[in-house]
Amino acid sequence: MSHKLALKIWEKCVDAVKAANDSLDIPFYSDRNSWDTFVSNINDVLNPLDLEFAHLLDEISGKELYALVNRKDDDVAQMATDYSPIEIAYFKAVVEQIMLAPNESFCVSSLVAMREVNSLKSNMTKAQAEIVLGSFVAKGWLMKSKRGRYSLSTRTLLELQPYLRSTYPDEILECTICLEMVTRGVACYTPQCKARLHNHCYASYRRGKRNCPTCDENWSVEANTKKLKPVGEAAFKEGQDQGRRRVRRKATDSDEENSQEDEDARMIMTK
Repeated sequence: MSHKLALKIWEKCVDAVKAANDSLDIPFYSDRNSWDTFVSNINDVLNPLDLEFAHLLDEISGKELYALVNRKDDDVAQMATDYSPIEIAYFKAVVEQIMLAPNESFCVSSLVAMREVNSLKSNMTKAQAEIVLGSFVAKGWLMKSKRGRYSLSTRTLLELQPYLRSTYPDEILECTICLEMVTRGVACYTPQCKARLHNHCYASYRRGKRNCPTCDENWSVEANTKKLKPVGEAAFKEGQDQGRRRVRRKATDSDEENSQEDEDARMIMTK
């Protein structure tokens, strides 16, 4: 839900409690500090239940969104899902190809997504995979663009961020402004510059400054004709889906002993 809706629900809850017992004095303030304190108090209560009322800015709209997120990592939590183990394995395989997509495009074609069936040790058919992919999109775990390309949704970024960060540390991009993950946005055109910004963070930043926040390159149109590089589907180049299947670097034996990959995967679609 949006921050605006969450704030309104909080207000209505306070009104309902007061209507039931007018002797109660429950304050409601719509300012940011009061809201942040309220959310912090909620999470203190939810923490023993391994739940979190988490928030993230939507990469496309820039709107602040909230969700009740399951942070539990045991077999019971893994079973609390509409998806079978093989469907979760398929989801992980598609996510891997999205995270490893070249040119910081963070998206794959339907052909690549369907091809991941071959990497599974199962008898899932491509027809079945197509149905499951549609379910991932319908339930908000993946996004499908008008071009038919799959990318990570806000829900996946919000709920599975610990898993993504631990599994793909070398592929994670962080916004130079808000420090959250970036899979859609812009990048500085200066070679070796690490500046990556969400589009909404870039728009906000440019209202006050014209230089790159990392390398100090002048980004003003008047200074040069260079354009910032895209991050996300706009960075996709024709033909990059072809060729060998991309596989992340395999961990060493010692790494595997300490790896949290299987444990972190418990959060996938476990609400």
